[in-house]
Amino acid sequence: MKLTGEVVLITGGAAGLGRALVDRFVAEGAKVAVLDKSAERLRQMESDHGDKVVGIVGDVRSLQDQKQAADRCVAKFGKIDTLIPNAGIWDYNMSLVDLPEDRIDAAFDEVFHINVKGYIHAVKACLPALVASRGSVICTISNAGFYPNGGGPLYTATKHAVVGLVRELAFELAPYVRVNGVAPGGINTDLRGPSSLGMSDQSISALPLGELLASVLPIGRMPAIEEYTGAYVFFATRGDSVPATGALLNYDGGMGVRGLFSAVGGKDLLEKLNIK
Repeated sequence: MKLTGEVVLITGGAAGLGRALVDRFVAEGAKVAVLDKSAERLRQMESDHGDKVVGIVGDVRSLQDQKQAADRCVAKFGKIDTLIPNAGIWDYNMSLVDLPEDRIDAAFDEVFHINVKGYIHAVKACLPALVASRGSVICTISNAGFYPNGGGPLYTATKHAVVGLVRELAFELAPYVRVNGVAPGGINTDLRGPSSLGMSDQSISALPLGELLASVLPIGRMPAIEEYTGAYVFFATRGDSVPATGALLNYDGGMGVRGLFSAVGGKDLLEKLNIK
């Protein structure tokens, strides 16, 4: 197991990609602390993994809650080797023209406070422990951090902000802490929307995302949640990723290599190579 003895703190780790990361890191031998707003899901996670994990109920918008998570992690496991700021919300591609004028301020604050300030708070809270361990930060970005139409202007702006945050923190925290980012594509999770836009009960899993992405991704399908976790393991593994800091991994099924007229350029390869 690559991460035996390592300690990881994940925000938003009780569901979706975050929960898949918890499961993967435990399987790789790590101990994991999770900050999440759902006490019920945290209890389930602790029941599933026993003393290998610890759950902390809190809001990523609160620096005090983030500090509590860092303190609980260090108290339980003795250190923090890797921090994964991961908690986020999506704006369900709400375009600027559709944003209600009387909700712009509240929606902006909510999305930015969770998706950007939550990451800043996480690093700030864990910084002493990360410097002490010569650890690393792995930020969850999104395809929306690089391309349009992965969200509306609010979500897309937050993910572009995280790209800048990774680069700035990689500079500021060098040479003691490495900072990298993973940008997943579409995922069938329980990702919710802003309550300020009446979207807190909407889940991305209700959308036919797999069907939509199958025709536009060069890999030909939407990856399963678990298939996204390996990139995080790579960045967290000290022996394999020493040269990586300020690195941004587009891990999105090939969105950046789609052709102008087609997403896939090799549809006829099997026929041309006589492969059945």
